[in-house]
Order: sequence, then structure tokens, then C-alpha cells
Amino acid sequence: MTQVSEMGTVWNLPNYAGELFSADAMQTPLLAMIGGLSGGRMTSNFEFPTAVLFDYPEAAQPEISESAAAVAPEAVMAARSQESNVVQIHQEIINLTYAKQSNVGRMQGLNTAGLEGDPVADERAFQVQHKLIKIARDVEHSFINGQFKRAASSNEANKTRGLLELCRGGTTLDAKGAPLSKAMLQQIFREMADNGAYFSNMVMFLPAYQKQALSEIYASQFNGTPVYTPSQRQVGGLNITELETDFCRLGVCWDRFMPADSVLIADVAHLAPVFQAVPGKGVLFEEELAKTGAADKIQLYGQIGLAHGPAFLHASITGLATGGVNAGSEQV
Repeated sequence: MTQVSEMGTVWNLPNYAGELFSADAMQTPLLAMIGGLSGGRMTSNFEFPTAVLFDYPEAAQPEISESAAAVAPEAVMAARSQESNVVQIHQEIINLTYAKQSNVGRMQGLNTAGLEGDPVADERAFQVQHKLIKIARDVEHSFINGQFKRAASSNEANKTRGLLELCRGGTTLDAKGAPLSKAMLQQIFREMADNGAYFSNMVMFLPAYQKQALSEIYASQFNGTPVYTPSQRQVGGLNITELETDFCRLGVCWDRFMPADSVLIADVAHLAPVFQAVPGKGVLFEEELAKTGAADKIQLYGQIGLAHGPAFLHASITGLATGGVNAGSEQV
């Protein structure tokens, strides 16, 4: 639909009778799981630590004789390194004339008697709510798909690192155009275990096509067995919402903000939104801007980033087939 970029007036923001709908995604499941826009961690620095890493040497059997033990060996200490991410600025502007806010009873389009659904009675409240949902959508997209950039001057924008980029430096599998398969899932779970994943609270995030593929893959385990009995004989189909693996139990979540060719496996116990407060104003606030006449100009402002922990906690599968085959049809 058309977006109005200039001042909102009676003429460019007409009111209509009827129920409000949007075909765009408004659910942000990852953000909701880790605290939403009202919960998380705080920072006083736009760059914040996400992990302090250290290693152990390869496990080995000691071979120290009595004579050798009489002389202390060379000391070896564990060194640590720090990883970080940044908050990014979210800023939205609303500009409404007094006349627009006053004319709540003026409507365009069909105004049939008895039509269900009331027109927008408070234009400012509607626009503020719309912007808050836009910010939540942008945060969800960034937390999944964000490309990291640390600003070096006031003319550069900080950009928070998303989980798919994080996984590219850790546990990831390139499907090279093949459809999602049980073998791929087994491989990525095994690699996560080998790489040190904690498996604290695992959730798999998938786009629509890959979600259907996953259900098809695991539906095959019920074929021809008495284990699966529908609760009602007139109900068919299967929706896989949880997987039991050799290493953990993980939830399965359809997320509209996932790329069509990717699957993300995230340990949400180690994820959190990070907010940087503006002194005296808060972390995500509504503020009146300078008034020059009979209009309200408002900004919504916040600084938000993702605390994601080290890469080895999470994993991804990318480059999956997104069509042309029956989702999961080749799997047993």
C-alpha cells in the first residue's frame, strides 16, 4: 500500500469504515521469545560484549615420570578474547495536522449502514502503533539477517550482527540447492555437538517452505505404524512443533523473516535484546519535535542490538531448495 512521506492531512490520509487488515508479517517470534521491545539488557556503550572466549588444550593422557615431576614444567596459562556487537538506531517520524486529527468523522469509500468495523478514531495513536510494529519488524529482521558494521564516525551507521551472519563464522551447512533432509539435520546437530554447543534452550526457526519440508520429513516415521492415531478421524495432516534429537529437545518455529532458503537453530537461552537508554528519556520513547504551526510532529527513537553469545551455540543451514520438489518428499 501507499506510504505517505509528507505531512499527514485530511486529504492524503483518508479514513475508511471497515475492519483493519495488513497482509504484512506482524508476528516477531524470535523477538518475543527473548524479551520483546520492553525486556532485555542495558548498555551505556553502543558496542557491548557478547562473549569472552577461552580454550582448553586437546585432551590427552599425561606422561610424566617421577624424575620429571621433580622439576616444575613450563607454565602455560589460558588466554581470553572478547567478542562484541553494536546497537543500531531506530527512528520513526509522524507528522499530523490538527485538521487531520480533528476530522475523525470524515470518511471516504463505502459507508454502508450497519457496516462492521469502526473507522480509526485516533489517527495519532494508530500511527504510533503502526511505527512500533514497524520497529519490531525491523528488529526481528535485523536479529536474523543483520550485517554487522561498527561505526567509525558520526556519518556511519552502526548495524547489529544477526544470527545467520554469526553462524557463518561457526556451525553452518551449505545445502548447495538440495532440499532439506533428515541427513542434513543429523549432520548439523552432530556438528553442533562436536563444536561445543550447550543445547540449553534450542529453537529451530524456518520459513514457510522449509517448515512444510520439516513436517514431511518427520511425518514418515508414523507411516504404517499404530503409534500415530489422530485425535479425531475427520482430521488429517501433521504439524511438527518439537523435535527430540540425540543431543537435545528443540522447539520448531515458523518465522516469516527467515530467508526462504535457510534454517536457523538458535539457543534462545543465550539471546537478549540490548538497549542503550537516552538519559532522561528511556530506551524506546515517543517525543514531540519542534512545532512550527498547526501540526504535531513526533519521533519514536530507540537504540537496540542483539546479545547473541558465541557462534558455537547456534547453527544454520543455507542454500536450500525453495521449490520444484515436494517438500521433504525424498526423506525416510
